[in-house]
Amino acid sequence: MSIAKTNAWDKVFTKSDKVEVQKVNFTNRYGITLAGDLYTPKDVTKNSKLPAIAISGPFGAVKEQASGLYAQTLAKRGFITLAFDPSFTGESSGTPRNTASPDINTEDFSAAVDFLSVQNNVNPEEIGILGICGFGGFALNAAAADTRIKAVVTSTMYDMTRVSAKGYNDTIDENARYKLKQQLNTQRTEDFKTGTFAKAPGLPDKLTGDEPQFIKDYWGYYKTKRGFHKNSINSNGNWNMTSSLSLINLPILAYSNEIRIPVLMLHGENAHSRYFSEDAYKKLTGDNKELLIIKGANHVDLYDNAEKIPFDKIDEFFKNSLNK
Repeated sequence: MSIAKTNAWDKVFTKSDKVEVQKVNFTNRYGITLAGDLYTPKDVTKNSKLPAIAISGPFGAVKEQASGLYAQTLAKRGFITLAFDPSFTGESSGTPRNTASPDINTEDFSAAVDFLSVQNNVNPEEIGILGICGFGGFALNAAAADTRIKAVVTSTMYDMTRVSAKGYNDTIDENARYKLKQQLNTQRTEDFKTGTFAKAPGLPDKLTGDEPQFIKDYWGYYKTKRGFHKNSINSNGNWNMTSSLSLINLPILAYSNEIRIPVLMLHGENAHSRYFSEDAYKKLTGDNKELLIIKGANHVDLYDNAEKIPFDKIDEFFKNSLNK
């Protein structure tokens, strides 16, 4: 574990003068070193212990993008926040690069809780997590396993295991899935022969105008000054093609019905991915859950659109849920 101050601003959003940011590193239980940005309010009273929130996502993004924006905004509201790059991604370690794992990416959240739990200015009994897009699904999965987590927020959530196995709106049937697995396993053999990893298709460098609207929305974030970052897979790279095999075969959220902590799920009214949150919400039990549909918002609006992201609601939720 290490902490270092930084003066260089490498984010896609404007720096606030109300928080301090430190570069940090910590290790998950697979021995992978994760890189994060630790945001601390400047007006912290000496020796005080604050509630903390670990934040990651979207899927393929890095801490200099949406997760950092969430972290800085919530730090201005009195939380210690940690935006981190998942394993195999951004400035975090792990090889092969640009690989996803439902187990390891869930563990990444627990590793962030490890780190926050031992900080002198953090109350270890008041730690929450927030996952954006695909890391909303992993955050919910982590909340089902890690009882140290006291509250969880998901924003514009994807279940990456469901979409990998079944396609959008569950349009891939068993036969189509079998053919997909055949293709991916054939590619796995080729990768082993060549010692390289073939890349899955990514966002196009240019739009033709014929793409689905959600691809245009992604492009408008990742491929423009709005959200482009050189470390982001979605901005400038591609996932390893065969990493989707584990996403297909190892579904998350198997025990999400056993989550006993407060859960707040946020999704855009017009998001193509809205059904992920709606279905995950139905599986939650008890009176500790809330699904908030943001009027007029699409999937990507909840990455960085301050007029759409309900930060007042998130702030209130975490303060009420963690301060118990």
